[in-house]
Parts: sequence; structure tokens; C-alpha cells
Amino acid sequence: MPSDWDRQKVLELANGFRAACLLAAGADLDVWSLLGPDRLTAAEVTRRLRADLRATTVFLDALAALDLLKKEDNRYRVPDSLRPLLIRADTPEQKCSEDRFLSAPLSVAMVPPGGQAHPVSGTEAERPILPTQPAGEQPIVSGSGPEPPILPMLQHLANVLRAWSQLAWVVRAGIPAPRQASIRGFEADRAAFLEGMHALSAPIADQLVAELGPPKFRHLLDVGGATGTWTLAFLRAVPEAQATIFDLPDARPLVEARLAGSPLRDRIRFVGGDFYRDALPSGADFAWLSAIAHQNSRQQNRELFAKVWVALEPGGRIGIRDVVMQPCRTRPLQGALFAVNMLVNTEGGGTYTFQEFAEDLQSAGFCNPQWVIQREDMNSVLLAEKPRS
Repeated sequence: MPSDWDRQKVLELANGFRAACLLAAGADLDVWSLLGPDRLTAAEVTRRLRADLRATTVFLDALAALDLLKKEDNRYRVPDSLRPLLIRADTPEQKCSEDRFLSAPLSVAMVPPGGQAHPVSGTEAERPILPTQPAGEQPIVSGSGPEPPILPMLQHLANVLRAWSQLAWVVRAGIPAPRQASIRGFEADRAAFLEGMHALSAPIADQLVAELGPPKFRHLLDVGGATGTWTLAFLRAVPEAQATIFDLPDARPLVEARLAGSPLRDRIRFVGGDFYRDALPSGADFAWLSAIAHQNSRQQNRELFAKVWVALEPGGRIGIRDVVMQPCRTRPLQGALFAVNMLVNTEGGGTYTFQEFAEDLQSAGFCNPQWVIQREDMNSVLLAEKPRS
């Protein structure tokens, strides 16, 4: 960020929402998958979206102005470089079905029934409040294969944007922003969240595990492991090990879809439960919490760490992947901004310093907390040990 602010730089920062909103709306409408390999007129896109011609034309022209589409002879197409990033993995290249777009809801629900958030448990879980979409409807890309599209993450960030837009009210009221569904609906938002987390983690999971040694363990407990991205990375690195994924029961179909045909399938079991309410499965000597801590208050983290301590074998270790703040709390920049993300989306979540993590781990009975991988983003890693006696 510039340190020598002037009038123009402030205005440019304020106007940054325009491109972000265009990208978010494109993701919500899944416009790149709609186009697929085709070159369509604005009228053809309008029919597929069941939308308004004037509004669609303005929208498509703006995306083309940002080079997020190409416009040639009054027809729009997806730039070649964006195809692997923004076209859904289940969109056939030879033909883009209109059924997906014709079935989209025309109204936007503002809050779930009853207006209350559901308990949260899952990888990097800022907003996983809904039942997962049935397995098979959105195929999952293996973490060891090609990098998955980032479209689901953009769809999730569109939901985050809606919460951020209410930041002033959140600051005044001290409570999270009301949850809004996208035009695609709550269930599709839940699925996009989980796929988006996989899209972020899959390209870096093997490398991060390698930087950890990899750690030596016999049995991994992946707390809030959702679709199994990190479990698979750890088991690829430690061929003799077994693993248990613990997450909400509705994550089971996603895990089964991910493991279908995998040679690691027989080394993994799934246990359904809610780590806020239930005891964790016992018998592991290494527990992994990937981007879980930031969704919690410090008291919630202490309670969760205590459950991990009970579940681990003596001498076992806990690994925490998350953003770690400097004592000033303004660095790293991404951590300070992510704290705002937790402010608008959770009751008590935030980003924490190493000292705070160490205190909370020690309060649960762990010893020797270490900040073993230091990064500016979500990929810092802390380790701590459960005493042998």
C-alpha cells in the first residue's frame, strides 16, 4: 500500500470495488462456464441467463473492458488464459448446457430460515453454514492432479464481499453481518466454499507438508478436514501412516468423492461430528488444524485445543496452519484484513499473535509451542507437543 497518500490515490483505492464487484457477479452468474468454448452475442447470453438484455450487455462490455472476456464482432468469448481458472471443472468443452443457468433462482434469500447461523466446522470455515451439495453434482479435482479452477473461490469471495459491504454497521453493532445467499442459493454457496478451500490448498499442500519434514506420525487426525485435501498431502508424504478426518457429517459425500479410486482410500476413515460439541476421535499421534483457529475466539480455541490434547496419544503433536500476527497487529497486512473478514462473518473469530497461540496451547496442556513456518499469509504453521507423562 502507498505510504504517500494523496487525493487521487485515495479515490483509486475507494473505486477498487468496481472491478471486484464485476468479478464477483461474473462468478455468481457463472458467466465463463456459460460461455464455455462458444462465442456468443449479448442476446444469446441473456437468454441463457434469463436476464435483461440491456443490463447483460453493459455487464459483458465491462468484463471485456477488464479483459475478463474478449469481445470480437459483437460476440463474447472466454480468453484462453482464463479457461482453466474460471470454467467449472464439470463443464464439457464441446458443449455448454443451458440447464444449469435456466435453473438458477430469480430471487435472493437474505438469511437462512430462522435467521440464525448454524454451527461451523470445516476447513478454513468462515461461512460453512449450509448442507453440502450432493456428491457427484460438482466433481472434485484431486490434490495431486492439475490445479483446480478458482471459480468456486471467487463465488465464495462474492459472499464475503456482501458481508464486507456492511462493515460500518458491524463496527457500530458489534455483531456479524446478516448472512445473504447469492443468486445461486445457500446450498450452492456452501458447495462453493468447500471447493474454494480445496482450490486454495491443493496447489500448496504437498510443498508445505514437505517443509514440515514431513512430520513423523503413525496416525493423523485432521480436525475439520472437510474434503481431505490436507489428509491426502500428509499421507502421500508418510506412506506408512493412517488418517482420520473429523468433520460435520455432511462432509462425508465430499470425502468419498475425493477418495474414489485413490490408492490412499483404505488408509483413511471419516468420523462425523461437531468439534464444538463432540469429543474428538482418539488414537492419533498428530493432529492437524488447517485454518480453523481464526474462526474461533480465544476461549473457543482453548476449548478445542483441550479436546485435541485429550484425543492425542502421549508424546503426540498438534499442528496449526493459520495466519499469525505480529504483536502490533497491523502486520502482516493480509492478517489485519482477514481479521476484518472474521469480524463481519463470525461471532468471535479473529487473527492471533504467536504469543496468544502459545498461551492458548499451554492452557490446554501442550508444551514447547514453536512457530516453525513463518509466512505472511494463511500458511504459517505452529507445532506443540503433548507431554509423554
